[in-house]
Amino acid sequence: MTGPALDSEALRERAVASLITARDRTTLLTSCVDGPELTAQHSPLMSPLVWDLAHIGNQEEQWLLRAVAGHEAIRPDIDTLYDAFEHPRAERPGLPLLSPQEARRYAADVRGRALDVLEGAAFHGTRLTEAGFAFGMIAQHEQQHDETMLVTHQLREGPRALSAPDPEPVPLFTGPSEVLVPGGPFTMGTSDEPWALDNERPAHRREVPPFRIDTTPVSNAAYQAFIEDGGYDEPRWWTAEGWAHVRRGSLTAPLFWRRDGRQWLRRRFGVTEVVPPDEPVLHVCWYEADAYARWAGRRLPTEAEWEKAARYDPVGDRSMRYPWGDADPGPEHANLGQRHLRPAPAGSHPAGGSPLGVRQLIGDVWEWTASDFLPYPGFRAFPYKEYSEVFFGPEHKVLRGGSFAVDPVACRGTFRNWDLPVRRQIFSGFRTARSEEA
Repeated sequence: MTGPALDSEALRERAVASLITARDRTTLLTSCVDGPELTAQHSPLMSPLVWDLAHIGNQEEQWLLRAVAGHEAIRPDIDTLYDAFEHPRAERPGLPLLSPQEARRYAADVRGRALDVLEGAAFHGTRLTEAGFAFGMIAQHEQQHDETMLVTHQLREGPRALSAPDPEPVPLFTGPSEVLVPGGPFTMGTSDEPWALDNERPAHRREVPPFRIDTTPVSNAAYQAFIEDGGYDEPRWWTAEGWAHVRRGSLTAPLFWRRDGRQWLRRRFGVTEVVPPDEPVLHVCWYEADAYARWAGRRLPTEAEWEKAARYDPVGDRSMRYPWGDADPGPEHANLGQRHLRPAPAGSHPAGGSPLGVRQLIGDVWEWTASDFLPYPGFRAFPYKEYSEVFFGPEHKVLRGGSFAVDPVACRGTFRNWDLPVRRQIFSGFRTARSEEA
C-alpha cells in the first residue's frame, strides 16, 4: 500500500509541518538545560547535546540547500566536525565545536533558507525531490537525533529537566497472552511509501511459517520473574557472547534499575520511582531479551515475523502501512512523539491493534528481533551508503516498531532500526514468539 497520494501543495504543507515539529522538539531538548549541560558529554556513548544541534543544521544544509537547491556552502569549514563517521562520539567533546549560541544561530539560518527552498520546490524531476523525499528525509533525520538527545537526557545526572503527562491509566490487560499469525507469503518492505528510507525498500514477497507472538510487549513484572528466578546467574539462558557480556558488566537487571530491599526502583529522567509492573520493560539489550525468551521457553521473533504480525491483513490478504490500517498514526493508535516520557501500560491502545489482535506494535518501546540487519533483495543505497549499507551484517540486530520517543514521521510498519546487541541506553524492549507446531 502506498502512502497518501498528495498533490504538490499538500506535500509542501506536510513537509513544512514535519520540519517545524522536529525543530520545536529540538528546541525543547536543547533549551531545558543551560550551556554547560549542552557542551558536557553525559556518557561516552553519546555526543554532547550541542554537537547534535549543529549536526542537525549541517545535514539540513548539505541536503536541502546544497544538494536540492544548489546553493554554495554556508560553513564548509565545519563539515568534518559534524561528520558522524569522521569522529566517534567519545572524541566529539574535544573538537572545536560551535558554542550553543553559534549552533542555534547556524541551525536557525539554515532552517530559514531551507523553508525558502521548500516554498518554491518542485516535487518531481529527480529522485531526491520526488514527492518531497529530501525534505522528509531531513525531518526524519532531525527526529532521530531528537530521540538520541532524549536518550542523553535519560543518561545525564542531576534533577529533572523535562516533564510530560503520564499515559492514561488502563485496566490490567487480561486478554490472550499470544496470537496465532497464519503461515504463508506476505509483502515485506515497500516500494511506494514516498518517504521510506533505503533499507525499507524494495517491497518483496516473504514466506513465513505459522507462529505465535506475544499480544503485548514483555512487561516489567514478567521480566522481574526472570530476575528473581536467577536469570542473570544461569549461563544456560545466554549465548556465549551474552554470558560474557553479563559477566564483564556485572549485569543483574535492566539499565537504571536498582534493588531497594524487596522492591525494584529505577531512575527515569532525573526522578527515582518504583518500577511499574504493568509497563513494558525498557532499557534491555538484545542479549537480555534473548535470554529472557529462552528462559520463558520461547524465542525472539524474526524481523519478517514481526512485520507480518504488524502489517498483514488476512481478510484483504495485503500488507497495510500500520497495524490499524493505512491512516497516519493518531494518539488513539500509539504512544509516539514524546507526548509522554514513558511507555503506556501493556495492553494500551486497542485502536492501534492489528487485525490479528496484536497490540502496541507501534510506539512505546523499540522491539528487538532475532534478525541481523541485512539488505532486502534488490536493495540500492540512496542517497548515501552511510545511512544503511555500512551497517549491514551480523554485528547489528534489528529493532522494530518505534518507542514513545519516536515521532510519527520516522515510524511506520516498514521502518527498520538497528543497533549493537550490547546497547541498553536506547528505549528498547521486546516481545517473544514461538513456532506453531504442525
